[in-house]
Amino acid sequence: MLPAIVTAGDRRAAKAVHGESKVYLELGGLSLVAHVVLALQHVPEISEVWVVGNAERLESVLGAESVRRALRKPLHVVPQFRNLYENAWQTFRRLLPGAGPRGRDPIGPDLDQRVLYLSGDLPFAQPEEISRFVQEGLALDVDYVVGLVSEDSLTAFYPKAPGEPGIRMAYFNLAEGRFRQSNLHLARPARLENRQYVEEMYEHRYQKELGNIVRLAWKLLRTEQGGARLLYYYAIMHLAGLADRHGWRRLADRLRRRLPLSRVEKTLSLLMRTRLRFCVTQLGGCAIDIDNEHDYDAAIQRFDEWREAQATRARDLHGARLVLPQAPAAPLVVHREATHDGE
Repeated sequence: MLPAIVTAGDRRAAKAVHGESKVYLELGGLSLVAHVVLALQHVPEISEVWVVGNAERLESVLGAESVRRALRKPLHVVPQFRNLYENAWQTFRRLLPGAGPRGRDPIGPDLDQRVLYLSGDLPFAQPEEISRFVQEGLALDVDYVVGLVSEDSLTAFYPKAPGEPGIRMAYFNLAEGRFRQSNLHLARPARLENRQYVEEMYEHRYQKELGNIVRLAWKLLRTEQGGARLLYYYAIMHLAGLADRHGWRRLADRLRRRLPLSRVEKTLSLLMRTRLRFCVTQLGGCAIDIDNEHDYDAAIQRFDEWREAQATRARDLHGARLVLPQAPAAPLVVHREATHDGE
C-alpha cells in the first residue's frame, strides 16, 4: 500500500473558477476536493491520504460530518507552500516515517517510497480507475508513471447536440491516438532528479496561449539534456493539435505519426533524469478536471448523469467494486506548521 497526495493549493498557476478556488466548488452537495478524498477511501492500494492547500478551508470542508463518517483511511491536511512543486515535495517530506511537523529529507529506503499524486478537482474520479492505474503503474517498475486516457474514454462527456452542455478536452496527438492526461501520477519523488520541471510544465499547461508556448519552448531549449529533442516533439505536438482543432484531421494524422509514445517517454526520461513511462487507463473520469466556468456549468447540469454513467462503465470494465472490510472512522489530522524557506 502507498500514500496519496491530493494537490489542492490555490497559489501561482492555480486558476479560479467563478472567482472561487476550484477545489471548493460544489457538485452534488460536496466540494470537488471532498469527491477526490472519498473516492480514495475505496482504493485498496492507498494507505492514507494527504491533502495540501489552504489548511483552514480544507479543515472546514473535509471536517464536515458527511465526509468524516466516510473516512476509513487516515486523512492529513497540510498548509500549502509557494507553488505546486513545493506542495508535492514538501508534503512528501512530511509523510516519511518519523518526519515530524517540518518534514525531513528522504534517505535509505525513503528513496524508493512511491506516492500517488492527483489533483483536487476531479469530481468524476472512480476508485476503480485509480486502482487500475496504481496496479499497472507498479507493474511498470519505473520511477515516474504518468496517466493518460484515450479520446474514446471521454466521448460520454461531449455535448449530445450542438448548443447543449458538455465538456470537450484538448488532446495530445500521438502516433497511437489522441490522448488526454488523466491527472494521475505515480512517482518515487526522491528518484526524480529534475522534478522541478513538473512545475514548469504545469505552469505552461494552457498551450493555446502563444506567450506560454514561446516561454516554455525557450526553457526546453536551454535544458542540459534532451532539450532540443523535446522541443522538436513539442513543436510537432502543437502543430498537430492546431490542425486537429481546425478540423484538418488528415494533416494532424500525418504529423502525429512522428510522435510515438515510446520516443516521448525516452525524451522526458532524459530531461527529468529519471525512468518515466505512460500508463493508459480506459475509464476516463480522472481526466475531467474543472478548469473553467464553461466546464463547471456543464458539470452542474449533467452531474448525476455523468456520475452514474461512470459508475456503470467502471462495473462493466472492472467488475463489482471490491468491498473493503468495515473499520472505524479514521482520524482527520491538520498539520498547522508550514515553512516557505526552501527547506
